[in-house]
Amino acid sequence: MSGRLVSQVRKRQKSRIGLTNVNRSGEKYQARLTSEPSMPNTDTSDVRALPLFQSMDEANFDSLLRNAYIQNFPPMVDLIIEGDPSDFLHVVLTGSVELFANWNERETTMATLRPISTFILAASIRGAPYLMSARTMEKSRILMLPNVDVQAIFDIDHMFARAVVTELAQCYRSVVKGTKDLKLRTSVERLANYLLRQQSLAGGGPKFTLRTEKRRLAAFLNMTPENMSRAIKTLKPYGVSVARNIVTIHDQEELKKFAKPTVLIDDYSS
Repeated sequence: MSGRLVSQVRKRQKSRIGLTNVNRSGEKYQARLTSEPSMPNTDTSDVRALPLFQSMDEANFDSLLRNAYIQNFPPMVDLIIEGDPSDFLHVVLTGSVELFANWNERETTMATLRPISTFILAASIRGAPYLMSARTMEKSRILMLPNVDVQAIFDIDHMFARAVVTELAQCYRSVVKGTKDLKLRTSVERLANYLLRQQSLAGGGPKFTLRTEKRRLAAFLNMTPENMSRAIKTLKPYGVSVARNIVTIHDQEELKKFAKPTVLIDDYSS
C-alpha cells in the first residue's frame, strides 16, 4: 500500500473516532482521545504479553503502537456496528465489552470480553465488515490499532503472522465447540456445563460470582430469561443454588454426572 493511500486511510479512521460520540440513549458525551506515541509502560507490557504480540519483532511492535489510539468510553456505548467496514483492531485495556448481533428485531450476546483481550481480529486482517457489534458494559479503556498497520506488519513479520493464524485457529475451534454445545445439549445441560466452566475459572471453589448479567447470560446460552430461571430450579436437585449473582455448587460430582462435560465441547481456558 502506498504511503499516500495509508495516510488517507488513517485520516478517514481518525475522523471516524471523533471527540464527540453518542451513547445508546442518544446522549452526547466527550470521550478522551489520545494518540499515544509512547503508551504507559504498564499498558505496553500488558499488550506485549498477549500471545498475539509477544513473539513479534520489537521494532514492528513499536511501529504498530506508534499510530494507535487510546480512548476512554462510558458504559453502554457502541464501539463498532455490525455490517460497518472495519478500521481497527481493538484491545480491551480496562472495563468490559459485550459482542452481540442482531437479526429481524432479535438480539443475542455472542461473547463478553475482559482485559486484556483483542477484538475482532478476522475483520481487521481481511479488512472485511464486522459480523458483530460491540458495546461497553462498564467504563472501559480501549486501544485501537489501525487495520492498515496491522495488515502491513502481518505481511513482514512472520512471527506475528504465525500468532495471527494460531489465534484464528483457536477462534475457529471455539466456534465449533459453541455450535456443538447449542445443537447437542438441552438448555439445562448448557447452563450446567457453563456453571462448571465458570467454577473452574474462578478457582474451583464451591461458591463463585457470575460476572455476566443473567439476561445476557440467557442470550449467550440461547435461552429466554424465563427459561433460564426454570433451568436454575431444575439444577437444584443436582446441588446448584443461585442467589442473585452468587452461585454455589454444593455437589460438584452430582452436577458433573448430569452435565457430562467433555474437552471436545467445553473450553476451560477462557
